[in-house]
Amino acid sequence: MADAASRLSALTEELIGAPPPVRIRAWDGSTAGPAQGPTVVIRNRRALRRVMWKPGELGLARAWVAGDIDVEGDLYEVLDRLAAYIWERTDAQQRGLFVLDPRLRAAAKAFLRLAGPLPPPPPPPEEVRGRSGTTHTKRRDKQAISHHYDVGNDFYEMVLGPSMVYSCAYWDDAPGFTLEDAQRDKLDLVCRKLGLAEGDRLLDVGCGWGSMALHAAREYGARVTGVTLSREQALYARKRVADAGLTDRVDIRVQDYRDVKDGPYDAISSIGMAEHVGSVRFREYADDLYALLRPGGRLLNHQIARRPLAHDEAYEIDAFIDAYVFPDGELAPVGRTLATLEEAGFEARDVQSIREHYALTLRRWVANLEARWADAVRATSPGRARVWRLYMAASALSFERNKIGVNQILAVRTPETGASGLPRRALDWR
Repeated sequence: MADAASRLSALTEELIGAPPPVRIRAWDGSTAGPAQGPTVVIRNRRALRRVMWKPGELGLARAWVAGDIDVEGDLYEVLDRLAAYIWERTDAQQRGLFVLDPRLRAAAKAFLRLAGPLPPPPPPPEEVRGRSGTTHTKRRDKQAISHHYDVGNDFYEMVLGPSMVYSCAYWDDAPGFTLEDAQRDKLDLVCRKLGLAEGDRLLDVGCGWGSMALHAAREYGARVTGVTLSREQALYARKRVADAGLTDRVDIRVQDYRDVKDGPYDAISSIGMAEHVGSVRFREYADDLYALLRPGGRLLNHQIARRPLAHDEAYEIDAFIDAYVFPDGELAPVGRTLATLEEAGFEARDVQSIREHYALTLRRWVANLEARWADAVRATSPGRARVWRLYMAASALSFERNKIGVNQILAVRTPETGASGLPRRALDWR
């Protein structure tokens, strides 16, 4: 009988219609596939059972998080080689592999025999469980945010670095330019677009660990209210505010943005938060922020966007990200976001794509995680660290290849007089 790697290679070629794009090492020590390049290590038969019961992305993700599969060599290269066979096929297409073609069904049965006894192993403990009720209610949103952010501030310090900014940085080509430099420049870019001045009231929606609030208060003299649904983030941010001596200027709350009623504000920043809102709530989000701004006030909405689809009902939330990273998170095309903001009454004044900047940011976060891998595992769990390594590396490639983007939209609650308060000439944000 052929060794496990050779059998896996042959069956994989039968299923995907092409030789495996990466080398395979199986649990019996055998290898097969291209001699050059990275290797996918299949540590045990459980990995096969996971994939057979959840064909495609989610099954592979479960095997990765559980440590049943691993990579030797460049993770980015592995993901790049596998993208066309996994991430660029929908769940329906993956399921169709096993039901439409008798030849494929026969290969799947042989794969199942190789996988060993049923039933499949349970999902890793890092997978979201127990979701019920309507998406994007206040209760369910709080649960989703807690799953993502309440995993230990020590872990995020290792990944994000001293800036503690969990959103796209703004890079410069200057020699020696660091992640902290790029995050500082991003925060400053937002403040300048908002036109912040001494004494202005700023609402920072989804304030994270307080970095935007601190920058706006310290560098621009703004009076800032930051809201988050994460208690761990709020505790961390409040300590930073106290250590900086800015408690008279910065108020950090554990609060849903829908419960903020103390407007009007001069400006609102929403940086990497709108992805959590969901399409069913986005108009409500836009209406609420519009109501919280004074006439002439500005909104800076910094948001990841997906590419538009010919038939938008075909959009599927990414299975791995939904189960392990951002439960209930949704992406929308930038055009739809713009339209919804304007339907709520905003005047869109500037749109800046910073897609390439996010790819650089994510690669730096991955490097931080890999450099402190043992510490990161101790701070959370092996599975959680593996989730983040895969998620960030795959996302970096998606930004690099224009599968997703990120945009800053500057919008104004323009008063009836039509005076937007912005300069007549195009602004150079640099």
